[in-house]
Amino acid sequence: MNYSGINSAKYGRVALVVGGDSPEREVSLAGGKSVAAALARMNIDHVVFDGVHPLFKAIEKGTIKRVFNLMHGTGGEDGRLTGALDLLEIPVTGSSVLGSALTMDKVRSKQVWKSAGIPTTDFILTRVGDDDSDKIFKAFELPLFVKPVDQGSSLGISKVTKPEQLLDAIALAASFSSVVIVEPGIAGREYFAGIIDSECLPLIAVEPASEFYDYKAKYESNQTRYFCPCGLTSELESQLQQLAKRAFDEVDASGWGRVDFILDESGKPWFLEVNTIPGMTDHSLIPQAAAQAGTDFDRLVLRILETSFQGANL
Repeated sequence: MNYSGINSAKYGRVALVVGGDSPEREVSLAGGKSVAAALARMNIDHVVFDGVHPLFKAIEKGTIKRVFNLMHGTGGEDGRLTGALDLLEIPVTGSSVLGSALTMDKVRSKQVWKSAGIPTTDFILTRVGDDDSDKIFKAFELPLFVKPVDQGSSLGISKVTKPEQLLDAIALAASFSSVVIVEPGIAGREYFAGIIDSECLPLIAVEPASEFYDYKAKYESNQTRYFCPCGLTSELESQLQQLAKRAFDEVDASGWGRVDFILDESGKPWFLEVNTIPGMTDHSLIPQAAAQAGTDFDRLVLRILETSFQGANL
């Protein structure tokens, strides 16, 4: 990458906030190392903060011009940090408070999609101690997916292929969230649409070695296969990109993010969720898709940082 055209001074001192205390802490820290190295290569003045408390102490001193938010999960990705920064008039990358909160809640985002005609599966909500097994098995055939309603990185997700697995799957999901969502499994390949500003990146298809694209397949396994180009016809890929962008917009997501969906055996897409702060590790999808589009990692980081100017009073 040629750095000569970058006006690093216009960004001021950037606070890169990572880590925190959510279950996705380690993923955030790993991605933060890569993003910090890119900022350094581009000679952009930056300071890395682990969690929000040291960040706000620095903001009180008046040394921070804008924030690059890479703190996954609760506290960082759910809109609370964005809201606090908005009140302090500190520009921040990524989605608005509403978009962050909506996309973090799988139930609310699916309800919005259903009202907008975006295809997404039906679901049943349950909790540990609720006797909903009969209702669940009456509504859905196996396999099922059991998830916490407000976690990312596939944390707490189980694929249920036998009735006797259901209660343990609910208990696992409930260890991350008090409310658990149960959805029917969709047979098909999973696809991911990265979005930066108004551009939808090339789709990535994933083929995990395990039963589904879980935490290990995302961040630890070297056997997960990624396809970009994704193997679809250019016409179909374009249609799915447009639908993914619409799904992104309907939940008020903005700036950058990733839309996940499954293409079933009949060719119908089923939308799963939107991530407003996707991973930026060496296994992550957004950097892979950006590279396919001709954007290297440093330029990707710069484009994400540019989203902090959206709506900012500078």
